[in-house]
Parts: sequence; C-alpha cells; structure tokens
Amino acid sequence: MLQKLLIKNYAIIEHLAIEPDAHLNTVTGETGAGKSIILGALSLILGERADTSVLIDKQEKSVVEGYFDVANNKSFKKALATEDLDDGDTCIIRREINSSGKSRAFINDTPVTLQTLNKFSSLLVDLHQQFDQFALEDDAFQMEVVDAIGQTAALIKAYQVIFAQHKKIKQELTLNKERQTQWQKEADYKQFLYDELAQAAFKENEIEDAEQQLKQMSHAERIISVLQAARTALDEGETPIVNELKRISQQLQGITEVMPEIKAVQERVQSVWVELKDITGELENEEGKVSLDPKMMEELQQKVDSGYKLLKKHNLKTTAELLALQQNLSDELQATLDLNDTITRLTKEEGDVYETLLAEAAKLSEQRNKGVPKLVEKINELLILVGMPNARFQIKMEKRLPAESGIDKVSFMLDANKSGQFQLVQKAASGGEMSRIMLCIKSLTAKALHMPTLIFDEVDTGISGEAARQVGMLLRELAQYHQVICITHQPQVAARGTRHFYVYKEADKQERLSTKVKVLQPNERVLAIARMIGGEQPSEAAMENARELVS
Repeated sequence: MLQKLLIKNYAIIEHLAIEPDAHLNTVTGETGAGKSIILGALSLILGERADTSVLIDKQEKSVVEGYFDVANNKSFKKALATEDLDDGDTCIIRREINSSGKSRAFINDTPVTLQTLNKFSSLLVDLHQQFDQFALEDDAFQMEVVDAIGQTAALIKAYQVIFAQHKKIKQELTLNKERQTQWQKEADYKQFLYDELAQAAFKENEIEDAEQQLKQMSHAERIISVLQAARTALDEGETPIVNELKRISQQLQGITEVMPEIKAVQERVQSVWVELKDITGELENEEGKVSLDPKMMEELQQKVDSGYKLLKKHNLKTTAELLALQQNLSDELQATLDLNDTITRLTKEEGDVYETLLAEAAKLSEQRNKGVPKLVEKINELLILVGMPNARFQIKMEKRLPAESGIDKVSFMLDANKSGQFQLVQKAASGGEMSRIMLCIKSLTAKALHMPTLIFDEVDTGISGEAARQVGMLLRELAQYHQVICITHQPQVAARGTRHFYVYKEADKQERLSTKVKVLQPNERVLAIARMIGGEQPSEAAMENARELVS
C-alpha cells in the first residue's frame, strides 16, 4: 500500500506530499489543475522513462519518492530477496532526474535499473492505463479470476504437486535420452577400443617386463659368458677362490688354541667363504634362467610391439595406464546398458505420472467451468449498472496441453454492441470501457485476489447519473480489501471516497502557478462535490444533493 508520495521540482509542482489512506482515495479538481501531472510523476517510480522538460528549476534535480507498506506483500519481499536488496516492512522507491537528463532510480537507497524498477513497482501499483491493457491479455491474471470464483486453491495445489513431479521426471528422462544419443554415437568406437585391449590381455607391468626380458635375451651370450667366468673363478678353476677360502679358514682354525685372538679373523673368513659359496649357487641359477630360445624372443618382441602400438595410440606410457583405460571403457559400456534400463524405467514412470496429472487437471478444469457461468452472469449484470447496457461479456475456456496452471486456456471476450460477435476484450473495448470491465471483475474477486494499490484515472469517463453511482459503489466495495486511488469528475464517485484530495493551482509572489493538493474536511468536501454538481456557485439544491451523496 502507498503510504506517502513526495514530488519535488516536477512540471508545475514545486513540492507536494500526498498521504492516501488504506481504502478509497478520490482525487478531484478543475481540468488542468495538475491531476495528470501527479500521475505522470507517479509513473516515474513505476519505471517510465524520464524527460528533462519536467524540471521547473533547471538548477535542481527533480525527485519523486514513494513510501510503501510491504509488510504483507510476500511477492514483493520474495523479489527483494532475489535481487539481494534490503528488506523491511516499508519500502522506499525514489527517482531522480537532473538537468542533464540523467535519471537514477533507487529501491531502499540501492541504485537499480529501470527494468528492475518496473518489475518491482508492478508488484506495488497498478495504474489502469497500463494495467488494463496488459492484464486482460495476461493468461495468468485471467486464470486467477476464474480460480478465485471457482475456489480452486486446494485443487491447484494438488495439481501443481503432480505437475512438478512430472516435470522433474520428464527433464530427467530428456537428459538421459540426450546422453544416450551421445553415447550411442561413441558406443561402437568404445567397444572396438575395449575389444582391442581385452584381446591384448595385458597383465600388470607386462610390457615393461617383456621389454626387460627381451633386452636380456638379446645379450644372452655375453651374459652367460660373464656368469660362467665368475662361477669358474669362484668354484671351478685351477685354484677356485671358494676352495682357497675354505682352506685358509681351516688353517686359521688350527692356530686358535695357541693364538685365541685370531678366532675373530677366522670367523670372518669363514663367513666370506659361506657368502661366496652362496653367490656361486645364485650365479648358476641366473645362468640357467638366461634363454637363447628364438621362438620366445619372437613372442616377446610381438608383445612389446603390440604394447607400444597401443601406448602410442592412446598417448599413454605404462601398462598400468592401459589397464586403467580398459577398465574405464568397460565401466562406460556398462553404464550405457544401465542407461537403457534407466530410460525404460523413467519412460514408464513418466507415463504413469502423466495419467495422474491428466486426472488432477480434469478435476481442476471441471471446478473452474462450474464457476464460469455464474461469474459471467454477475459481470454482465454489473456492466449494465456501470453504463454498458449493450455489452455482453463471455469467458472462453479452451483445452491445451498440461501447463503449470492446468489444461485450461482462459480468454475474456466481449460483444460491445449486441452484435453476436465476440472478440477479445482488449480489441472490442475502448480504454474507458476496459477500465469499467476491470473494475467489475476486480470487485467480484476482491476478497480472493491479492492486488497492489489500484489507481483508476477517470474510470467514470462517459457516464453519469445511476451508472456513475454504481461505479462509486463498486470502487467503495473494492476498497474494503485493497487501497484504491481514483481520479474522477463525477460527484457520485467522489462522494464515495474515505479520503478526498482536492487538486488546485495557486500563484506565488512571482505569479508563478504551482499545483497544490489538500485533504478536504467534511464541510469542504460537501462544497467541492456541490460545485461538481452545480458549478462554481452551487445552489442550495446542489448543496443538499452533495450532503446526501456524502452521507
């Protein structure tokens, strides 16, 4: 709700403060007094583009500031959180225009773009010149109206739970199908790579071991020669080292009785003899391992060649990396099989949930259609009362694929002149007629719909008498649930306001005219309404009529 509107240095407004109440605020004044200028200033904080021609004093900036009570406006608070803007029960929206034409916008003292300002302000104010044109084209608003009359809140909630579940499953199914399509493009190649590695059947470190073994076999004769020479020197020559050490050990053992201190030396020689004897045995074993088999060499060469070919192909360096690649390919091929199972499961699940979704949508659609005839009947009755006796309103309900709001498409239709030809309301009605149609709709749904501050600019244009009185009554009824600001020239409408603002021009000492606004007291209000009825010098009959209207 709008708590206060401050305007400074805008058009012919030097400084103005307006504090509307929470119900019906009527605004009256002579033509040209500045009512439309106030609306123009208000439109700035709703995101309209600025014009430097509005500045009175070119040396000072123009400022329009609106204070809004947003304590119970959940949509607005959610939007603030989304944009990471300061929250609170009161929101201040400010617009500044300097002499160079540069415009700045602020929400709670934080600079924002015009696009952001427009989005936020639409959650706070509906100015009928904008609202009626777009709201009647907005499927969401039309659906809200039908749901408000049909009392479908519980059915919508149940439907949207299933809709969200179906949407999630469908997204998951789509993602998995896309993944399957991508994987199928690569599956044959991956299978070929895996089969190639599986056929090679490498064991851990096999390529490296085969390479080392092949290197040994290519030097087998030299290796055997060295090993044999070493073994001969140790154990088979004319004077084998092992035998000589054994003899020396025995001789030293023979003198330990007369020279006990030699015992340690003898034991060391004995230890060397044992070690060399063991080395001799190992040399013999190693010699037996060296192969000169050409067939084995050929097999090893083939294994190494095969290994290096695969290593080069996959840009790898070790057998371990090839085995890891083989395992990865195996896992991916298995995942492809698992993905097929997942898609089969999700397809069935999506079908089952879709059937449930259609059943819930049918219940919701049935409930909506029950309320439509009654709503149409009431709107048509109100249209007669507000000066549109030849108009016929109709709600067209069509089926569509399930969406977040159900399977219904709602269109508001109008036959403005009993022609039998119904068109979309925004095409069939004039601006003033659309305002009155919207007023009728809102008055019927006021209790059920959350709406921001509603501003009607001369909604009563082109009507008078009983029609104007009915418009005033509808506005007053609507204002029981929402803050309404109405600019009017009809005394029947002005008299219904819970707060009456009078807009007028006043000259200063330099004879410069400036727009002023005052809240009328009861006696002032009677006089203002009497003047709307009978002119600048109202008769007693006009005064009596005004008192009757205000009472």
